[in-house]
Amino acid sequence: MTIKPDDAKTLIFRCPVELDGLLPVPVAAAMGLPDWIKQMPSQAFNDVNGRVGDTVKRCPPFIDAMTSGFLMGLICDVTIENGAFSWDNDLPPGGTVNFARSPIGFHDASQVGGTPLFQEDRFVVKFHNLWTIEAPLGYSLLFTHPLNRFDLPFTTLTGLVDCDRYIDNWIHFPAHWHDANFSGVLRKGTPVAQCIPVKRDTWQVRTDTFSADDTQRVHDLSSAIYRETGIYRRQFRA
Repeated sequence: MTIKPDDAKTLIFRCPVELDGLLPVPVAAAMGLPDWIKQMPSQAFNDVNGRVGDTVKRCPPFIDAMTSGFLMGLICDVTIENGAFSWDNDLPPGGTVNFARSPIGFHDASQVGGTPLFQEDRFVVKFHNLWTIEAPLGYSLLFTHPLNRFDLPFTTLTGLVDCDRYIDNWIHFPAHWHDANFSGVLRKGTPVAQCIPVKRDTWQVRTDTFSADDTQRVHDLSSAIYRETGIYRRQFRA
């Protein structure tokens, strides 16, 4: 029986039966916060204004971005040494469906010719994803680099896929390997992409100037934020 997304806004991730239990499962981004955000202090002394202030750990927009949607993980350990990639990925043979057996592939540099990513002697890495994804009707998925994960040696390219229609094929994740000096191991499950549901809709732009009421509200709120911390978190955060 085919499971369909329900009214609770469910994303359905499917994999070949041969891979059941072998792949890192997509996880809610809130469950995949890196150690550095957990370990950093929530406040620090600010040399510029001479007082203790909040760090990004207490910035709701920063944290809310990192905890939105789901994280897709690297399908096995990958070792990088002197610019060479290697792995040992012992997946079973494919059955009626053929699937990639390597954790990464590559795009030739010509595919990004004319973009800031182009380097004549460099490939674009492509992380293989072995889950198909089905979203509720009217929803697309924004796939992007795990947000605020500047510690990773690559930057995943951003794409928007209509996953309520495109449900029966793999979505892989091209990435720019920006740290040419990186040597080490990327562990299985390392987040390589963040996917965030986006409801398709038509938007328009309107500009306007402050009314007297607007001006007063802006003045009151900016003054309150200057006087005390946590205003956004207590009064406006959804």
